Amino acid sequence: MVEESTVFDFTHWRKNFYLFLTGQFLSGITSIVVQYSIIWYLTKTTGSATVLSFAMLLGMLPMVLLSPFVGPLIDRWNKKVLLIVTDIIVAVFALALSIAGTLSADFPMWLVFVSLLTRAIAQTFQMPTIQSILPTMVPEEELTKVNGQLGMVQSANFIIAPALGAFLFAIVPINILILLDVLGAFFGVGLLIFVTIPRISSEGEKIHLLADTKFGFQKLIENKGLWYITLVGAVFMLLFMPAASLYPLMTMNYFNGTVGQAGLIEVVYSVGMLVGGAVIGVFGKWKNRMTLIFMAYAVIGVMTTLSGLLPPTSKGFIYFVLLNIVAGFATPYFNTMLMAMIQQSYEPNVLGRVLGVLNSLMSITGPVGLIFAGPLADKIGVEKMFIIAGVGALICGVINFLIPSARNYDKELQKRLLEEKELVDEVELEK
Repeated sequence: MVEESTVFDFTHWRKNFYLFLTGQFLSGITSIVVQYSIIWYLTKTTGSATVLSFAMLLGMLPMVLLSPFVGPLIDRWNKKVLLIVTDIIVAVFALALSIAGTLSADFPMWLVFVSLLTRAIAQTFQMPTIQSILPTMVPEEELTKVNGQLGMVQSANFIIAPALGAFLFAIVPINILILLDVLGAFFGVGLLIFVTIPRISSEGEKIHLLADTKFGFQKLIENKGLWYITLVGAVFMLLFMPAASLYPLMTMNYFNGTVGQAGLIEVVYSVGMLVGGAVIGVFGKWKNRMTLIFMAYAVIGVMTTLSGLLPPTSKGFIYFVLLNIVAGFATPYFNTMLMAMIQQSYEPNVLGRVLGVLNSLMSITGPVGLIFAGPLADKIGVEKMFIIAGVGALICGVINFLIPSARNYDKELQKRLLEEKELVDEVELEK
């Protein structure tokens, strides 16, 4: 096993990072195949927007409720061990669900929901852990690029997994299909053992959960521009997540499509994300990343609104496919640019606490929207939810642009980073 070090040599950072990226790809693709299989199982057996919204709600609640308290733990615990343990826990619950489905004709619905909840809790730990270790694994000037490359891997997972999942869902009993999670954990943990994750100064310190959580809030609120960006992002989630949870029903009920076509929509959206992430991963250095975030709001808003206005015909579905390719292309520009700016805004020893709070705030309104999404979609039609989401995205983009501290956040951040670098260089020259 490669031991973590408090002093990290960036000479061979690429080999270390790409080994980490490979593990994330292999564990991620199997996990997503299983996730889609469960969602398609629920869609096929219930056909209910309310059930799908409840499943999505379970997937989001841990992020909302636990993230502020997860951050202090991430800053203090061994990050490699944390990633390994959460992978193993997800595999154990997948094994339990598979056994239950083998012993019974149908999966106990409560166990399906418990499994989804467990996966969401694990993800609540894993996502900010990965986000917080990247600045310690790669040079600062490469952060935007490697976030784009991480986004490419996640997009590649979403391209391959739905198609593979739809194919396997049709020919393999779902109780066997779920065991892919165990295989993914084996690959992910096996490769992670050989990855060097640098230790940070706060690891091993005593945890004061409430005080640390309060500290994370204070650090975020003090950073006015980022604080406003977070609040607007939370409103965006409130309006957008209900539609995002209803993609399978939009395809299968509104367009009278199949599971394969539902998988196709997920694939093409992810193809767009992969291309967008590739552009970021290759170029990855912009003077003002907020401009690209505004572009993402606009493109996602227009494409989603148009999706809700399409006729429920086979031709309408073709346009739905094309619109989702474009929306997918724009998505990484919001996620990747924002994450790179956050990582550059805080020291590694406090980043986990800030990310915990930020992830919670960005997610907290999603479940609120999902509570009403299912019943509302059943009443007014799933396509109307897409119109609401699209118009909401456009409004959020405009609000973000009208706030000067948000609009100019990246300009000010890059100016500060340059000044800090020049100061460090001056000190080195004096030595």
